[in-house]
Amino acid sequence: MSKRIASTVTGAMALTVLFFALSGEVLADNAGGNGGLEVVPVTAGQVLEAVRGSGERVVLVNVWATWCSPCLEEFPELVKLQRNYAGKGLRVIFVSADFAEEVDGVYEFLAKQGVDFRTYLKTGNDEDFINALNPGWSGALPATLVFDSGGRLVNFSEGKASYEKFEQMVLDVLGE
Repeated sequence: MSKRIASTVTGAMALTVLFFALSGEVLADNAGGNGGLEVVPVTAGQVLEAVRGSGERVVLVNVWATWCSPCLEEFPELVKLQRNYAGKGLRVIFVSADFAEEVDGVYEFLAKQGVDFRTYLKTGNDEDFINALNPGWSGALPATLVFDSGGRLVNFSEGKASYEKFEQMVLDVLGE
């Protein structure tokens, strides 16, 4: 655990965060009626494993945060895209860049957006995470990465985008 996180988290919370980061368990109880919504700690390597193991023709990964206004503004467009292309070869993976102690706010936002599937919470060093996903990424949020069925990065966007842009990024890979 980094000194930065350890200095901001009390002893009990530090043990809880460390346990969940190491175990890959869901960070909060989703028994409160969130359907299939889960928020799971993830490294960049685990994101890439999820991309390669998705079984879909296209995987769109969106890295966002509750404190990022452009992220929150574009989020409904990504949920709409997921719904419109579910069963047509697309999987959307949301990765929150919030701190683990902010997971309640992450759950609240995702539930309000109607997200009812597993999402992720970034763990580890920011620079390592960024470079593992795309060395050309400046680290700005939101960030959207589109991968083909082989796990190859084929499209990337930093900053807020429209539904039309997201859809075109996906259709470019689907070949439609």
